Amino acid sequence: MCLAIPGKIVSINDLVDPSLRTGRVAFGGIVKEVNLSMLPMVKKGDYVLVHVGVAISKVDEAEAQLTLQYLREMGELEDLGG
Repeated sequence: MCLAIPGKIVSINDLVDPSLRTGRVAFGGIVKEVNLSMLPMVKKGDYVLVHVGVAISKVDEAEAQLTLQYLREMGELEDLGG
């Protein structure tokens, strides 16, 4: 099953080339490097949906937390250590 997982941006690496913009995103205890180039407006502290290492949309914190709760209940977060 392919899922987009919500996570919180904890840092951003702003490079000269916006197509290479990345950030570190926390997924309930696990932090991974994510491509942020599709969402130039996001900033540290924002929540994003991540699919195959790319942030594809910005979401609010309540939606992110609810989605993480559902995924935990379904047992879908094992690959992230959740």
